[in-house]
Amino acid sequence: MSLPKDFYWGFATAAYQIEGSVEEDGRGPSIWDTFSAIPGKIADGSSGAVACDSYKRTHEDIELLKSLGANSYRFSIAWSRIIPLGGRNDPINQKGIDHYVKFVDDLLEAGITPFITLFHWDLPDALDKRYGGLLNREELPLDFENYARVMFKAIPKCKHWITFNEPFCSAILGYNSGYFAPGHTSDRSRSVVGDSAREPWIAGHNMLVAHGRAVKVYREEFKPTNGGEIGITLNGDATYPWDPSDPADVEACDRKIEFAISWFADPIYFGHYPESMRKQLGDRLPTFTDEEVALVKGSNDFYGMNHYTANYVKHKTGEPPEDDFLGNLELLFYSKAGDCIGPETQSFWLRPHAQGFRDLLNWLSKRYGRPKIYVTENGTSLKGENDLPLEEILNDDFRVKYFHDYVHAMAKAVEEDGVDVRGYLAWSLLDNYEWAEGFETRFGVTFVDYVNNQKRYPKKSAKSMKALFDSLIKKD
Repeated sequence: MSLPKDFYWGFATAAYQIEGSVEEDGRGPSIWDTFSAIPGKIADGSSGAVACDSYKRTHEDIELLKSLGANSYRFSIAWSRIIPLGGRNDPINQKGIDHYVKFVDDLLEAGITPFITLFHWDLPDALDKRYGGLLNREELPLDFENYARVMFKAIPKCKHWITFNEPFCSAILGYNSGYFAPGHTSDRSRSVVGDSAREPWIAGHNMLVAHGRAVKVYREEFKPTNGGEIGITLNGDATYPWDPSDPADVEACDRKIEFAISWFADPIYFGHYPESMRKQLGDRLPTFTDEEVALVKGSNDFYGMNHYTANYVKHKTGEPPEDDFLGNLELLFYSKAGDCIGPETQSFWLRPHAQGFRDLLNWLSKRYGRPKIYVTENGTSLKGENDLPLEEILNDDFRVKYFHDYVHAMAKAVEEDGVDVRGYLAWSLLDNYEWAEGFETRFGVTFVDYVNNQKRYPKKSAKSMKALFDSLIKKD
């Protein structure tokens, strides 16, 4: 028994990936509605227009959570349901607010604690068109602050708020590679707009300031009355040197994490960007004003950790290209000695390596002064899962083993290493719309029959989670 008795465990989802009903009850379009309508952007040509139909099936999803024994659930709010045009002077859509208020009431009645993400990549499209969305340093933080205030006021019963989900992905995939909405990239064969060497760092900076503004509002206007806590969720992988005897590879391991995680966490905990990033990026990395530092530094009540995989890291020599975002290094699945980091999955970037979870938890805990950590996503896809017959999909032993190994690695980080982990939310409750991969990749512990009737079929991994946590959480 190594996890505290009040440990939160459950599952996570995101609005555009599960809700559907993109035109119901006054919702406005997001950048993902626009992006997924462009031919060639989504692997199977699909969109989140229907997805898992969860907007109309909240009761079903809550019953599913109850049946699996979960005590918590992380979901995101679609900003464009609340303020269809997104801005602080635009009309508020009461029907959108009412939907989420009722959903939270129903979760609490079922004994399930809500963790709400305010922004999981689905920026109101009107803001992207109006002023460049995440690239606008003046407007974006003010509009996000306003949206956050509307939600804090509407749902005082929620005590766990996440501002941004994986700002790294919004910035790099949205403004460097162009793989995600809004699709900006310097590659003119893929987009007519974008500057991969500069825009991602601007977008990242503006999200940090927007996060800081929302936290200030929560702490000053709502926390004194409602209690509760607020933080940001950052994603990052564990790293191991390709050649452990080469100091340059060892150093590159830290640099990779700094470019992925510390890009956002260092400003939040220390008030400045990592030295490795400042050295490589120079004046392409924005400089914080005194006012921005005051907003951002110290703005986490907890650290939200999304984690999936690990890599071997090999340093590169010479000057990196201007569009490099890794830190002048290579990511590999095999070490110099020929060791493989882990088995293949459906996701080209994801290979299970549970020890990496423990190691990264320790890295974060040491660097940031032992913060309270919630694991807000962790999970895996299975190679070829979508092509299997239903009976085999439901028998997802590979995913069962992934969760068993990763949760035990986390428990060891808590029990043996003293890392302060307070919750674990598996990705994902449902098979869902996997962004640019469409519906081909399944991450859910529950099979969703998108084709016939949206019926939910819990997989073995769903049914094994309660016993896993029961064996690790301390009893009274």
